Amino acid sequence: MVRPDAVGSGKRRCAALQYCFSGGVVRETIGYKAYCFTEEKERGVMKVTVAMDSLKGSLTSLEAGEAIRQGILWADPDAKVTVRPLADGGEGTVEALALGMGGRTETITVTGPLGDPVECVYGIVDETGTAIVEMSGAAGITLVPDDKRNPMHTTTYGVGEVIRDAISKGCRRFIVGIGGSATNDGGAGMLQAMGFGMLDGAGNQVALGAKGLAELERITDTDVIPALRECTFRVACDVTNPLCGSLGASAVYGPQKGADADMVQEMDGWLSRYADLAAKSFPKADKNHPGTGAAGGLGFAFLTFTNAVLESGIQIVLDETHLEDYVKDADIVVTGEGRLDSQTVMGKAPSGVADAAKKYGKPVIAFSGCVTEEARTCNAGGIDAYFSILREVVTLEEAMARDNAAKNMADTAEQVFRLVKTFRGNS
Repeated sequence: MVRPDAVGSGKRRCAALQYCFSGGVVRETIGYKAYCFTEEKERGVMKVTVAMDSLKGSLTSLEAGEAIRQGILWADPDAKVTVRPLADGGEGTVEALALGMGGRTETITVTGPLGDPVECVYGIVDETGTAIVEMSGAAGITLVPDDKRNPMHTTTYGVGEVIRDAISKGCRRFIVGIGGSATNDGGAGMLQAMGFGMLDGAGNQVALGAKGLAELERITDTDVIPALRECTFRVACDVTNPLCGSLGASAVYGPQKGADADMVQEMDGWLSRYADLAAKSFPKADKNHPGTGAAGGLGFAFLTFTNAVLESGIQIVLDETHLEDYVKDADIVVTGEGRLDSQTVMGKAPSGVADAAKKYGKPVIAFSGCVTEEARTCNAGGIDAYFSILREVVTLEEAMARDNAAKNMADTAEQVFRLVKTFRGNS
């Protein structure tokens, strides 16, 4: 396969182009025409920046972006297409930021949410001593079978083990996504793994899981990893729930993690008591602060016991990957996600890309696996036009199959950019 970015720049060179989908399914080349590639600055070369969020369960951010890139180049082989990774602090953040920041990934074995060992992937950017962590990789709801979901028992201990490992490898700057948790332990497990004493009346560490908070009598930091005080944490958090009460972690998110009404009431009381205990020795403790209820109280733990700030997930990704540098020089910006709906404009990744593009007056096109009627709000939110990639009636499983999704994405992008090219040619 010959790709345009593999063809030398600076000199005019020609190449017969033939493209294939990731996965090896070869698309029939249209005409086997020889196309010329010239200097980027030559008049008429269209520059496109593609920043797609992942299509969960189907395509990663980069797989979706590469499929779009292929489609654009079928429509306009002279186009200069730049694909950038994207995420919003949830699934795919490690991959997106590790690649976007020039880093690498590490895989370690940590304590999973049920106490069993799990393999967790996190990112390291050696140049800046930055670690990129998704709490869901160590304590996520997807790691817990439906019949075992019970936040009384699930723990964030593995999250602390990831942080400890990253510190041992020289990281002092952390970017942490805290979406998709299976836990409601207030981050107590994470703190235990980092050396905090979450102690019962006898001076022993309390049990893992939310149930351990019922035994909590004292919190100490005498055995904390010394380097933790040197660390800073940018925590991707897009919810504003307090730790406790009717809008707190237990009441709002507990049921989806397996809690019944009685559990919710018990856990809410334990979290409130935990926060009051923390406030006696840790002055930053504030159970009413927006976001402290995120990830079963993990937001509270980060704000209270570490040098952390809670920030919009997409804003962190945009900042750390310097996406604006790529957007401002583009003629067209492409974004999208698995489903476009009214929630897309509420701080999700495509909305962040659109906001960045509109700062420079760039048109924005979005592609999605599913488009709802409410997606019209995206037009007012900076996405000039959006397109579903589904081309025929299929089952959900067929639509989400990786090769099918990549083919549909590329084919749709091709047709959209054939139209774009037509209008550019006539302008």
